[in-house]
Amino acid sequence: MRRIMQYNNKKIRLVQGLVFVWALLVLVCLGLPGLARAQDNALENLKETGKAFAAVARDASPAVVFIRVEKEVGSSPAMRLPFDDDFFRRFFGQPMPGQPMPGQPQAPQKQKRMVQGQGSGFIITPDGYILTNNHVVGEADKILVKLLDGREFTAKIIGIDPPTDVAVIKIDAKDLPILPLGDSDKLDVGEWVLALGNPFGLSHTLTAGIVSALGRSSIGISDYEDFIQTDAAINPGNSGGPLINLEGQAVGINTAIFSRSGGYMGIGFAIPVNMARNIYSQLIEHGNVTRGYLGVTIQELNDELAKSFGLKDTGGVLISQVMPDAPAEKAGLKQGDVVIRFNGEPVDSVAPFRNKVALTKPGTKVEITVLRDNKEKTFSVKIEKLTSEVNTAMSEPESIEKLGIGVTTLTKDLAQQHGYEGETGVVVTSVSPDSAAARSGIRPGILIKEVNRKQIKNVKDFEKAVSENGDKPILFLVKDERGTHYTAIRLDK
Repeated sequence: MRRIMQYNNKKIRLVQGLVFVWALLVLVCLGLPGLARAQDNALENLKETGKAFAAVARDASPAVVFIRVEKEVGSSPAMRLPFDDDFFRRFFGQPMPGQPMPGQPQAPQKQKRMVQGQGSGFIITPDGYILTNNHVVGEADKILVKLLDGREFTAKIIGIDPPTDVAVIKIDAKDLPILPLGDSDKLDVGEWVLALGNPFGLSHTLTAGIVSALGRSSIGISDYEDFIQTDAAINPGNSGGPLINLEGQAVGINTAIFSRSGGYMGIGFAIPVNMARNIYSQLIEHGNVTRGYLGVTIQELNDELAKSFGLKDTGGVLISQVMPDAPAEKAGLKQGDVVIRFNGEPVDSVAPFRNKVALTKPGTKVEITVLRDNKEKTFSVKIEKLTSEVNTAMSEPESIEKLGIGVTTLTKDLAQQHGYEGETGVVVTSVSPDSAAARSGIRPGILIKEVNRKQIKNVKDFEKAVSENGDKPILFLVKDERGTHYTAIRLDK
């Protein structure tokens, strides 16, 4: 009986094994077609993506132009070539060791020479208006534009706007192909974009990538920055060319690359077309750009500042100074207010808020909502015109920039929060990393009472004292949780 049972168990295990093998073969046979279908679908999707890129390139390329610029310069040893600087190299490339920049003479000579550069642009009207960068054409004596079909034209400058690096030029022609302008406000991070231009003089080169980030500022390229960051390859010569969405619309003007070598390193920046559109309209109508003026100094909120002002988070921007007789002061805005909305739209950081004010037409009334003592207040402010005199007055002195700190006048509320009752001076609100102040131990919340033995009562006193210092070390009398003490800071050169 036991032998019979052992025999039966072996037989059962054998049958089970055969059934398992058979089932596995069935699954493999059924799965292979499914796997093949998945691969086919993936290939079809890739093919469709490629066809989309090809369609955009086919439709957009005729409106993208190659720009060559020339400028006559003196080439004596004492004269610096206008294109031979870091800004020029950022967009037109770094020469090989021992080689001159394009168009730069091998050795300085006394006679005048012609310096050349190149870039890109794109046609936006059938009668020949072209958008490009100011740094491409702004200093040129002669501008030559070449179309995809081989035609060449001499262009004239209609207007330039160095603060945004936007320029408008025009060629004398009709019925030209145009590139429609999209809506850069609708871009999303991760969205496919294409860059078209003439990198290294290679006409009408297309590269593809995604939107890596939006609202990039503090790059140091222009005064009003709100860049689209992309990993679509942008190289020297791409400047002024379009950044295009998959609908074939220009959503940006390719402007700069982040590079340690002069070539592509995965980070490029483009001016949002909505900003460029506003600048273009003003340049066409007036030949220059008029900007709005609110009359405040603003700064980002960090965690320490938010806690100091009793705020729950760092949303909004802090008003650290209100200019006398400025629109903000007339409307009732005060130092220490935190701007949280501009015309009903949320305000999260300094750069977008500054750009919105600047792009507001002078004479326009806007609604600005602030937090004051943790209560919302809304003010109606009539934006005025930003003049060169006002802009100069609002500019931060170079010595303040080198110092690397932001300050605000000590108010009653700040004195109570920090334990500075009965004191006068300015409170440090921000400290730039690796700055002279940071290396000397200056931190947000410290009270500066004196500068070079002069008593400080407000921000104006502070700026004046620092600006008059020159290159000598600055002697501060400060107060913090340890008490009152002196500290000397040497400005960065």
